[in-house]
Amino acid sequence: MALKQRKKRKLGPVKHKTVSDKVNASHIRQQPIALRSAQKRDVRTQFAALCYRVKNGKVEILLITSRGTGRWITPKGWPMDGATPAAAAATEAYEEAGVEGKVNDVCLGIYSYQKEIGDDALPCVVALFPVKVKRLSDKYPEAGQRKRKWFSRKKAAARVKEKELAQIIRTFDPRGL
Repeated sequence: MALKQRKKRKLGPVKHKTVSDKVNASHIRQQPIALRSAQKRDVRTQFAALCYRVKNGKVEILLITSRGTGRWITPKGWPMDGATPAAAAATEAYEEAGVEGKVNDVCLGIYSYQKEIGDDALPCVVALFPVKVKRLSDKYPEAGQRKRKWFSRKKAAARVKEKELAQIIRTFDPRGL
């Protein structure tokens, strides 16, 4: 399914515990991002997809290998002008892993890492969005450039390098979405 055809999910009213918790938000909805240029040492933002399925009652996480080092990662990429963060994550999941599914616009968490580009290490902060996998395509833009594999939450958390990402994966429960 083309990403442009995906419907945006609206969240219901925010429930507040106390008067001080109230914010003016009857509906919360992601807005498209407008890009600006960054300086060399600025912290970069990326959006990632935590691709998952439930098989025989157990949650499985899809990881892919990076093109450069071959380490296990989640599909991720740069913001896309005019796209919401969740839509950008879903696009990366398709381009890098052939994932077709439903993205949820609730951020699961944030992790950081250093992106190696040539001799430079760029600091990056990554927002992670859940994508329930309905189908894996055999034909996708980066097919043949990466491996993809399903793991249990525990094994997926052990395979990724970033500690914050490992914690998010270990505690991920799609029933809470």
